[in-house]
Amino acid sequence: MGVGWTQVALAGIWGGLVAVERKAFLQAMFSRPLVAATIMGGLLDDVQAGLFVGLLLELFHLGGANLGASLPDHDTLSATSVSAAAAGMSNAWWLSQGGVGGLPSSEPFFWSTAVLLFIGLGRVGRWVDRRLERYAARLAKKALLLAEAGELTRAMRQNLWGVWPHFVVFGAITSACALVGWGLGPWVARLPLPVLRGLDWAYPAMAAVCAAIAARGSHAKRASFYALLGAGAVCLAVLLVVLLAVLKERA
Repeated sequence: MGVGWTQVALAGIWGGLVAVERKAFLQAMFSRPLVAATIMGGLLDDVQAGLFVGLLLELFHLGGANLGASLPDHDTLSATSVSAAAAGMSNAWWLSQGGVGGLPSSEPFFWSTAVLLFIGLGRVGRWVDRRLERYAARLAKKALLLAEAGELTRAMRQNLWGVWPHFVVFGAITSACALVGWGLGPWVARLPLPVLRGLDWAYPAMAAVCAAIAARGSHAKRASFYALLGAGAVCLAVLLVVLLAVLKERA
């Protein structure tokens, strides 16, 4: 089984574009986790993985805000990397089974595995952001000096030089995650059945926790109560589904 290099390249291009859109260009909310991850899934032939990963990470990062010198976790990198890895796993497993039946079969255990492996990249992205901001600050000073000297064309070019590192660095990280997903897909799908079931049910459990985090971070009146209520309702629903499945198997 080969690697889908076209999809790895597409993942990198989209990851770089939304990283630039988040920071320096357009800022039309394409970089939000739900949008970025869903489009990533569409580009990699697994809209379902992108949508469900984006939904979870949108809740997880909902309370993040860029306030002054305080930078939040890089929610865009987290979303693009996790969704690219999840879609890569689905595609790799699908091809290892002969690539029949239309589009790749997206499974919750792929989503959970990708989230557990790569959700921490949000903090890596924040660290990279800080370093790139120092570089951008130096370019801004240079552009100001050029503008004062009347060299407006050269001053405008400094803005482009400040944008490219975001595209290259974040695109490369996203491509690497997609590549790791392609490598792990067949291995994850061959894990023992109890492990796969645990990963399947880990997704709604993580969604419940993320919903609670979003509600708690809203600072609304009685937010803690609603967070607890929402998480409890999801956990109860998952428990009921598991019990019904067990009873059905015994019958």
